[in-house]
Amino acid sequence: MGGFVVLLFIIELVNTLTFHGLNRTFGLRPRTPDGILDIVTFPLLHANLGHLLSNALPLMVFGFLAFLSGLRVFLTALASSWLGSGLAVWFFGSGGVTVGASGLVFGLFAFLLVRGFVNRSWWQILLSVVLFLAYGSILFGVLPSVTGAVSWQAHLGGAVGGFLAAILLRPRLKHPRQGELAS
Repeated sequence: MGGFVVLLFIIELVNTLTFHGLNRTFGLRPRTPDGILDIVTFPLLHANLGHLLSNALPLMVFGFLAFLSGLRVFLTALASSWLGSGLAVWFFGSGGVTVGASGLVFGLFAFLLVRGFVNRSWWQILLSVVLFLAYGSILFGVLPSVTGAVSWQAHLGGAVGGFLAAILLRPRLKHPRQGELAS
């Protein structure tokens, strides 16, 4: 996750040097045909350094905690959050260009909050409680905002993606084969 955040800072440096021209080219534009491709790029871009800094620490914390469950779990949670965030902005965005990794933050956070309950793991539930107490107030970011500066659609879509990843990654119940008794 640290490498990903370093990549985001490198991209922000290039973006700043080009007067945020990357945002105009690769930021997500809702309901446009080429906006579909921007779903891949918009979390890599930020409005400014302050915007990136506000996403960097939670990305590192939540990404690290998700990665502790393994690369497959981490990549599934990240991809689901990325896709959920992008689709929500593309379908429901209010116009303009959307950039930022906050949808990933919300997705990884939702994944970490839900997975303990889905997995019935007491230590993951304990982690959920600790994370909720420390970061729970960010959940207000999924509510429609009066200001157009915050994409609540990206936040909500990312959170839904994280929730779906937790469901998708839940342990499968073993069913006995025909003729075997379940113990």
